[in-house]
Amino acid sequence: MPAAETEAGETVVSVRGLSKVFKDFWGRSKARAVDDVDFDVRRGEVFGLLGPNGSGKSTTVKLLLGLLNPTKGHIEVFGRPPRHVQTKSRIGYLPEESYLYRYLNAKETLDFFGNLFHLPRIDRARRSEQLLEMVGLNQTLTRTVGEFSKGMQRRIGLAQALINDPDLVILDEPTSGLDPIGCREVKDLIVALARRGKTVILSSHLLADVEDVCDRVVIYYGGKVQAIGTLKELLTTPDAIRITTPVLSRATMERVLEVIRKDVAVDKVRIDNPTQNLESYFLDVVQKARQAAAETSGAVSGARIAEYLRGDGAGETGSEKLLERLTLPQPGQTAAPAPSVAAPAVDEKKLEDLTKSSGPDAPLAGSVPVTPEAAKDLSKADEKLSSLLGGGRPESGA
Repeated sequence: MPAAETEAGETVVSVRGLSKVFKDFWGRSKARAVDDVDFDVRRGEVFGLLGPNGSGKSTTVKLLLGLLNPTKGHIEVFGRPPRHVQTKSRIGYLPEESYLYRYLNAKETLDFFGNLFHLPRIDRARRSEQLLEMVGLNQTLTRTVGEFSKGMQRRIGLAQALINDPDLVILDEPTSGLDPIGCREVKDLIVALARRGKTVILSSHLLADVEDVCDRVVIYYGGKVQAIGTLKELLTTPDAIRITTPVLSRATMERVLEVIRKDVAVDKVRIDNPTQNLESYFLDVVQKARQAAAETSGAVSGARIAEYLRGDGAGETGSEKLLERLTLPQPGQTAAPAPSVAAPAVDEKKLEDLTKSSGPDAPLAGSVPVTPEAAKDLSKADEKLSSLLGGGRPESGA
């Protein structure tokens, strides 16, 4: 079913009784990576897979992608088995380690992955340009990805995961190796994708990343689900209340404390100044210092989210819109073919005499001097071309 036909709240991923046991050469159980797991992921949701290293997160992701067969249990992705070929075309995947062809540059890499999805060449070129700008790699077009740092490889890996405009995006440790600015941009991108109705599954052991973007999370330990729910359900402390106010005068503070002491013991009341987290402070400092920043040949702060991922004007470039505006008939007019502009006439006898002359002042072979009459014809042709293009006089060399 196309993404446009799906409804909010639709179950995109359904997992029931999922187990995966890895065995050795003789068929003996070596490790139970996933043990009887149940969960659902709904459309437009950012779903977090949390857990320490080795808890079964990456194995679950590979089972969802059909890269591994479950030992037991049932998985559905868009109502189909994970290995359904057409279903795979609706999925974007960023693995924990970026598997890239080290001798391709960034643009060639995205063109290669776009070709795997049978995207037309013009769409591959347009999306590649937008994605490279979005992930901050538009200044590294001539460098091969084998020269990239780990953080830059994560950026190009994220771009390739989005080249097919997927309905389900699976990200395995997407911020690994990224600087704080890159981490913030990735998290902003995840939120933007969810707002557009896409589903994101985020596997990470970085709790701050998950807390910033996820709607619901499942916490793994030993391959089992230890907790599942919304962040509000899991993180709210029901037996405490926090009240935040502007700075109060000493007299007002004393009156407030006097009222509170009637119901609560003094040693259970805590008063302090609210603080922002380190990430917010760091980004604020960097933003203020950007005016003095030097140019870099590495990754830069990404620009706005790629146009086709936002869904505004997808498939239309600026030149296409201009051509459409030029060819559409004006109100009250019928469509007519564009007028042709005739080239100025050239006197054939003069041209023959010029090509036969051989003095030091003779013009180069094939050149034609512009007579006053020809100049007038050129000026008229220039005016016709300007009116055809909307009144703007063409620049020299255009």
